[in-house]
Amino acid sequence: MADKQAHLNGAYYGPSVPPAANYNRPSRRSGCGCGCCLLKLLLKIIISLVVIIGLAVLIFWLIFRPNEVKFHVTDVQLSEFTLQNSTIRYNLAVNITVRNPNRRIGIHYDRIEARAYYEDQRLQSVPLTPFYQGHKNTSFLNPVFTGEQFVRLGSGEVADYNEERISGVYSIDVKLYLRIRFKVGRVRTSRFRPRIECDLKVPLNSAAPFTTKRCDWDY
Repeated sequence: MADKQAHLNGAYYGPSVPPAANYNRPSRRSGCGCGCCLLKLLLKIIISLVVIIGLAVLIFWLIFRPNEVKFHVTDVQLSEFTLQNSTIRYNLAVNITVRNPNRRIGIHYDRIEARAYYEDQRLQSVPLTPFYQGHKNTSFLNPVFTGEQFVRLGSGEVADYNEERISGVYSIDVKLYLRIRFKVGRVRTSRFRPRIECDLKVPLNSAAPFTTKRCDWDY
């Protein structure tokens, strides 16, 4: 009875409750893992390469100060240029000087193709002999175009031809398609493929004096 009374008089809170378990939630770390790290590394490498290449080009220019190679048409001989039944018969010889003004840069002309055009219609393509051009050197090219070519000329272009036939001076374009490498010391660059454009006013049978014409580079 006493035990029962003591049990009744004592504080009773029910069965003991076990302590709450501590759950460690995974922390949300900033970033996107290895992918972002690789991307950042790649970006740094690209920026470093751009800076290094830019500095190399600047140093190259400061040391060598390359000047543009100059092309001039110094003389032309046109002995025939007739249009009949949409066919042009022509006989054209062109003298071109190529001046390399650089003191430390040589040029390999690995491929040279000369083309003649009239009213954007190609008349003929002529391959020229490859060569190497040294420092402070002037070279000469002498393409000759002869033969006949079918052309598609509109009424306006035919009218232009008739006007030029009366004047005896024809608008003929000569273009050089090049494949070149530059040489500095023992180092040779990769190949470039520029185009040289010469817009000419060519007199028939030297009916009028020809003025030397500077040609333009086109990349």
